[in-house]
Amino acid sequence: MTPFEITHGQRAGWQRRAAGELAAILDTYRDLPIITWTLASAGSSVVGQVSGPAPADQLRGVFDAWRVALMLSAHREVTVAGGTVFLRATTDRNRVRVTLSATLMPDEDGEGRL
Repeated sequence: MTPFEITHGQRAGWQRRAAGELAAILDTYRDLPIITWTLASAGSSVVGQVSGPAPADQLRGVFDAWRVALMLSAHREVTVAGGTVFLRATTDRNRVRVTLSATLMPDEDGEGRL
């Protein structure tokens, strides 16, 4: 084993730490809308994805509610050709990287829908 090799035990520990943080988040913010959560296979990382068949302003509202509740101060918004908007916010909580993302796509009427 090289000095910088990451062991299975380390990876499992990171994932357990991330799962514990996600459980704490879900327990604390029970009244917020349900979103998709993913644990990373490497590193202590949790990703929340705001998505669904809803208007873009509604999805943005869900994103903002979670962003404010989790105090995700590093917030980024990128609009690409065609009007699609990518939202991303991140922070570190208890040695776990927590990231929140959303993709808002415009519909045929120019009103955003995913």
